Amino acid sequence: MERGISAATLAEIEEALSQVSEIKAARVVASAAGEIEEIHVLALPTKSPKQLVRDIESTIMAAFGIPVDHKKISIAQLGQEVLSAEALKPQPRASIKSINVEVTGVIANTSVALEFEDDLYIGKASGPASQTMRQRLVAEATLNAVERYLGGVMSFALEDIDVVRLGRESVAVACVVLVTSLGEQAFSGAALVHQNEKDSIVKATLDAINRRLGFLTTS
Repeated sequence: MERGISAATLAEIEEALSQVSEIKAARVVASAAGEIEEIHVLALPTKSPKQLVRDIESTIMAAFGIPVDHKKISIAQLGQEVLSAEALKPQPRASIKSINVEVTGVIANTSVALEFEDDLYIGKASGPASQTMRQRLVAEATLNAVERYLGGVMSFALEDIDVVRLGRESVAVACVVLVTSLGEQAFSGAALVHQNEKDSIVKATLDAINRRLGFLTTS
């Protein structure tokens, strides 16, 4: 039986459940002794409640090692019209507003400004001013801007960024790792380099996390 679950752990469980694609919201209620008493879930109607209960049990056991009695899980499913609305809902657009790299001595300070839904988010990164590192800093500043937009809900790690030659074209290629309480998941993205290499690095980085967040980037 699960024992001594803290409020922080309850929040982590709710966050883990929210990563399940069908689940739109989750609320975990614990007793004064720190035992899970109730799990309330609001979900899309794409799976049967029975399957969702199994997914919830498996998610909590895999991520936290806590067994949960299926009788404690309550599922409320949204109607089909909500599912249709979800499919038609426009995705947030990330518009690149500025990319700045300032070199002071041997240190490069980089900032990337992205606009989401009419709000500006500025990401920053600093490091050695080598050519390879400057590319990496642009990608890291991009991820930092996205994390600011998401309010710290998700954390990203830049695995690698490079500009490679494919045939007659130069292509920016990014590999980004999404870090959650469930573990790590890697995504890749790419963007053709036309005139501005830094702009293509930002687009390749956004293209990588686009696989998870559904961003549509503009110039």
